[in-house]
Formats: sequence, structure tokens, C-alpha cells
Amino acid sequence: MRKSRMALAAASAFPIVLGITCAGASSAFAQTADSNGTSTTSHAPVKELGVVTISGGQPTSLPTQIPTTIEGVTREQIEHSINATDSEDALKYLPSLLVRKRYIGDYNHAVLSTRASGTGNPARSMVFADGILLSNYLGNGPTNAPRWMLVTPEEIERVDVLYGPFSAAYAGNSVGAVVDYVTRMPTKFEAHGQVSVQHQPFNLYNTNGTYGGKQVSASVGNKNGDWSWFLNFNQTDSEGQPLTFPTRLVSAGTVGNAGTPVTGAVLGNNRSNQPWVLLGTATQYHTQQDHIKAKIAYDFSPTVRAAYTLGWWHNESEGRPTSYLRDANGNAVYSGTVNINGRSFALAPTDFNVSNEDLTHFMHGLSVKSRTQGVFDWEVAASLYDYQTDTLRAATVALPAALNGGAGRIVNSKGTGWNTLAAKGTWRPDGVLGAHIVDFGLQRDSYQLRTVENATTNWINGAAGARNQAFNGDTQLLGLWAQDTWKIAPQWKAVLGARAERWSASNGQTGNAATTVSHPERNETYVSPKAAVAYQASDLWVLKASTGRAVRMPTVAELYQGGISGSGTLINNDPNLRPEKSWTTELTAERDLGNGLLRLTAFFERTKDALYSQTNVLVTPNVTNVQNVDAIRTKGLELSYQATNVFVRGLELGSSLTWTDSKITKNDKFPASVGKWQPRIPEWRATAVATYRPDDKWSYTLGARYSGKQYSTLDNSDPNGFAYQGASRYFTTDVRVRYQITKAVSAAVGIDNLNNYQFWNFHPYPQRSYMAELKVSL
Repeated sequence: MRKSRMALAAASAFPIVLGITCAGASSAFAQTADSNGTSTTSHAPVKELGVVTISGGQPTSLPTQIPTTIEGVTREQIEHSINATDSEDALKYLPSLLVRKRYIGDYNHAVLSTRASGTGNPARSMVFADGILLSNYLGNGPTNAPRWMLVTPEEIERVDVLYGPFSAAYAGNSVGAVVDYVTRMPTKFEAHGQVSVQHQPFNLYNTNGTYGGKQVSASVGNKNGDWSWFLNFNQTDSEGQPLTFPTRLVSAGTVGNAGTPVTGAVLGNNRSNQPWVLLGTATQYHTQQDHIKAKIAYDFSPTVRAAYTLGWWHNESEGRPTSYLRDANGNAVYSGTVNINGRSFALAPTDFNVSNEDLTHFMHGLSVKSRTQGVFDWEVAASLYDYQTDTLRAATVALPAALNGGAGRIVNSKGTGWNTLAAKGTWRPDGVLGAHIVDFGLQRDSYQLRTVENATTNWINGAAGARNQAFNGDTQLLGLWAQDTWKIAPQWKAVLGARAERWSASNGQTGNAATTVSHPERNETYVSPKAAVAYQASDLWVLKASTGRAVRMPTVAELYQGGISGSGTLINNDPNLRPEKSWTTELTAERDLGNGLLRLTAFFERTKDALYSQTNVLVTPNVTNVQNVDAIRTKGLELSYQATNVFVRGLELGSSLTWTDSKITKNDKFPASVGKWQPRIPEWRATAVATYRPDDKWSYTLGARYSGKQYSTLDNSDPNGFAYQGASRYFTTDVRVRYQITKAVSAAVGIDNLNNYQFWNFHPYPQRSYMAELKVSL
């Protein structure tokens, strides 16, 4: 289903016109822009020696020459082949990618994993929407997921994914992948409306229930002369399955008769295969989200456009627990000392945590760009992401009393956010087909973390009282970059580039109830070279090689979000962390199959000073916080195949298979991890999706995803992946059937995880989930 930038539509019964072309596309369609900025189709052959070229059509944040593997999906493919309830679902079947989405509307844990970066490292990938940064580099953990919710599936025109840090246009966070969402901008009046419902039966431990949700979305847009605009609204009401579980190790219980005898606890083994008991569920979210996106564009001329984007997202969510424990009268037990099978355990008030969140975030994007495809093009762009309201309220008293109020804490992150400013240009001294095309630019990215936690006498609506802790800090990255795409000979093309970066960290503060520690300012400079070469070996074969350095800077939270001991010394954070430094290389062979593309890529990565939370055993007492791991080595092979009209007209196939060997090769602070697998990187991954479209009304899709065994700990001391907090292998299948009822009305039904596989990535993933949608387009 993927178009690796070969426009396979030439052989398809349902053509898909792409705005990006690449090597080997001997029969590809390419887009150009007419004098009104409208896309038209040219049937001229495209031979670009494995280097992707933006040839017109919908604006994109990508530079004009991309020296790396690129995969993607289009709006039409999403509609027909993917049960897309959130924007990240568009990535579901792409090679070597995984989004850790736990439920529909997962706003705070849906992190992205790539070839050599697990789901604990979202700062090692970049996500954009129309050039606006959605990645959250305030931290590097599960709660720092990209702001997927600022893009809805309905507004997506296409999604492109660049693998590896081979373009100088991107910061070191691109070491894993760069994801670019291009959203709709109409060329004439259009209106869309969609309603969908979801249903998930869920059975795990002593939980047996159903969870689901509903979504409503609407959009309208038009182009009037030089003005064009688009307005999108989306509302999600979703109940996810339970995600966390209070537990006790059996060995921690006191043998005897003390405590209230209870039943209902579930006996099992934790991820380290130690016997434990699960006492109930601690977090089951009900989230209600509203999203509004407004875009407006003005064409100063046929080749110069200004565009402004406003995104507004509001979320109210509740996290509620359920106890499995029952006393002799059948009453739920949430507090006190309990006795389970002759062992007593004390329950803390926060074991069954109750929380409410109120979030309002704004996104702004402004750009002015030229698209002459002549000697010189330019662009200036700015964006702002603002936590206008970001409040978590949680109880510190036990249930059931907590449902009526009582003591708690308030975490306020108002004032947190990031902003970007960029200017870039493209110089074609000899025209579009000349020997040199030079891209260059200057960027500034700035991040601000503002978090304070206060006590309160009423966690539901009480005022903030005494401070418990606080974290502040800023980071800034200035980048100057250039790359030259050089056509050495008719069959050869090289891309040479470099990126110079000046990073600074300032205003760092770590505070507890009584003390605030301020951290000194840091300034560091790094240079990252890039190089690639492509060779058109024949009409059917293209060979490519790329290499590049990436420097991933520490995030604000990694530097400053920790704690202070009673003596005033820092714990759990290190403001002197070194950045990660990676050298990544890939070798690729692509074959044009006429109706498809076959690609084999070998990739290699060596990372020094990787950033992970670990225990430093070289000091006494041991210190556990985010530290630099000396060296990690990754190597692997990625096989990708996609084709249309396979065996029969209308059958489209896409598949991938990835083998990875990712090991820690040096770690002086934690020697037990040396030789062990990098966390959350499985040895084998695979995807497959088949869509059959026998006519212009029906489409039938079957998809499958597989991931092998993986670990969550650096020393691989968690062999039991099929447990709460474990990371398991999985094999899931999905189905989707879509019917075009009339020209304007379509309906679809689908099932995700059809085979009801129970699998984990710390939290349990959704079990078999049903969905149905109805869409109207005018």
C-alpha cells in the first residue's frame, strides 16, 4: 500500500497522483503546478537516481532533494486500507515503525519507535504537519509523545516518512525518522462530515468489560481567487481499557493473620518472573477531546504563497481505578492493611490513583514561500506551540472518600511550549535539470518547560497550596545547514551536506517544597556532515548509499526534572548530560517491477553517549537517573515490497520485513548491560497489507503486523514480556471493508486486532476492537 515515491498509479485501476517522484519510476506520474498553482499530471518518465525530488503540487516541509529512504501513504490509501481513528494510524503498516498507541485518543503516551530507537526514545524522531513541529522535545519519555491530536485523519492529504539523519535540513532528532503530514488545502469548494463508533470487549486479570467511543468530524474549505481556506472540527469521546495495575511482590508480604482478609487478588509473575499479586486497576481513562484547525492562504502571485494555521485542542479526561479486592461482605477494599492468602500488605492511598486533567493547547504556524522551480526559491516560516492550560489534579487520599474530594496535588504546566523560526532557500544555477541544486537554511528552535506541583485541600476544585516541587528550564538550538545535490554524470548523483548547530540550555531550576537549585547556563557547538550517492545501474535497478552524523541534544526534562535531597543535593537528574552522537549509514538497492517496487536496505548505526535512565553502580550509594550510556551498535536489514494489480486487477499489496541487531557495547556505569539488547528494539518486525478494489464502489483490506521478543531494561532482566510492565512480542491482524454508497456518501466497517492477541508495551494494548464509520463529502 505504500508508494516509495514511485507513483505506482500508472498501473493501478485507481490512479493516485503523487507530488514526489524518485528513481526507478520509468512509468511514473509526476505533478507540476500550472499558473494557478493547481496540480496537473505529466506522463513523462522520471529518472532521479534514487534521490527524491519535490516536483510541485501540495506544499511540503521537505527540502527539494532528499538523500534517504522514503515511504508514505496517501489520503486515498488511508480511506480504503486503514482503520484510522487518530492521525498516527496512518503509519501503521510502514516499515520498521511503531506508534505505542494504547487507546483511541491516546494523547500522552503514543510515542514513535523507528529502526534503531525504541518507544522509550521519542526524541530520536521528528514529526511535522505542514512544516509545523509536532514533536515534543521537552522530554524524552512516554509522556513526551508528538502532538498527533493537532492533525485529524480527515484532513490528511498524504504522509511522508524519511528514514535516517541523511538530510542536513533536520536536527539530530532526525536520527530515527522524519514524519511529515501534508494536510488538505482546497482548490475549489469542498465539505466533509464523518461519524464513527468504536467498541472493544476487554478481558484481562479480573477485568471483564467493554470500552469504546465515538467521533464526529466536519470540514469545509474553498478557494476564491487568490484566497483559499480550510476549517476542520473533530470531537472524540473515548474510553480506554485499564492501563496500570497496583501490585505487590509476594515476598514483600508479612506472613501471618494481620489485616483484613480479602479475595480477588490475581496471582502472577512480573516481567522478571518474580511472583506478585495484582490488586486491581489504577488508571482507566475517559477522555473527551475537541479539535479545531483553521488554515488560510493567500497567493501573492502564481509562485508566492503565504499561509497561516491555527490549531486549538481541548481535552478533559478522567483516570479512574477499580479494586479487585473484596472483604467478607463483598465490599471493594481500597485502603488499610489487607491479608491475601496468609500474607499482609499495606495499601497506600495512591495505589488506586484518581485523577482529572484539563488541557487546552494552541498551535500557530505562519509561512511565506515561493515555488517558481526556477533559479531560486525561498521560504520563511515560524511556529508556536503553547500549553495555554495544562492542569492535572490527583487525589492523595484513598477511595471511596476521594470521589467526594479531599487532599490531593495539582500539577500545572501553563507556560510550557516551544517555538520555531526558519529561513531556507533553493538555488538552481543551471535550472531544475542542472548539475547542481543547492538547498540551505537557518533555523532556531526554542523549548520552555514550566511545571509546578502544589498541594491542595480538595483535589477536585481546591486552590493550590504549598509547593511540593517545581521544574523550569529552556533549551535553544540554532542550526545553519546546506546541501548540494550534484549530478556527476547521467547515471550518478551525489548529495553532500553539513549542519552546524549551536545548542544552549538556560534558566534551569529544580525545586522541592523548600529549596530551589539553579543550574548554570550551557553552550555547545557541533557539526554534522552528510553524504549520499545514487547510481542508476540499469533501467530497473538503482543503488544508493547514505551516511550522516546526528547529534541529539538533551531535553529540558532530562536535564532538570529530578529532585532535591534533604541536604539540598540533586537526585534523579543530571544537568551536565552529554548529547547523543550517532553515525548512521544505509545501503539500498531498489528494483522497478513495472507495477511496483522492491527495496532492500542495510542500515548501520553507532551511538555514543546514548541517553537512558539507569543505575550508576560506580558510586556509593548507587544513583538512578538519566545517564549517558557509552556505546550502542545497531545493524539490520529492511526489505520492502509494494505493487498494484498483483495477480488480478485492483489488488494492491504492501509488505516489509526488518531484521535488527541492536546491542549495548560499552557502559561503564552499568556493566551488567554490556552485550544486551537495546530496550524496545525487537530482532524481527514485519508488516503486510492487501487491499482489493474490484470496482469503484467496494474495497476489502486485510493487514497484519508482527514484532518479536523485546526488553524494557538495559540489562534485559525482564524476560517475561507478557505481564504488566513487560514488552512482549505480538502478531495482530486487521480487516476493513469500505463501500461507496453514492458519489458523496461512503461507509466502512473494520476490526483491529482481529485475532484478539493480548500483548504489552508496559501497558496492555487494545484487544479486538470494532469500528464503523459513515462519511459524506460534497
